[in-house]
Amino acid sequence: MKELLRSTDPTIMAFASALLQGEGIECFQLDVNMSVLEGGIGVFPRRMMVREEDYDRAVRAMRDNEIPLGK
Repeated sequence: MKELLRSTDPTIMAFASALLQGEGIECFQLDVNMSVLEGGIGVFPRRMMVREEDYDRAVRAMRDNEIPLGK
């Protein structure tokens, strides 16, 4: 798995997840429980992970939809 993006905004994560699923790219969010523990104040970012072989396609999908990757 390779990190695609990192964000404290749950709407960006949901949108990115929906886009990737629409492209047939499996993704997985890390650090979801950590953001729940913090009380929703947005300090700890969540990470979106994809398979290494899907990474380039996933980056294109994010850039085509103007989702900042923060890299």
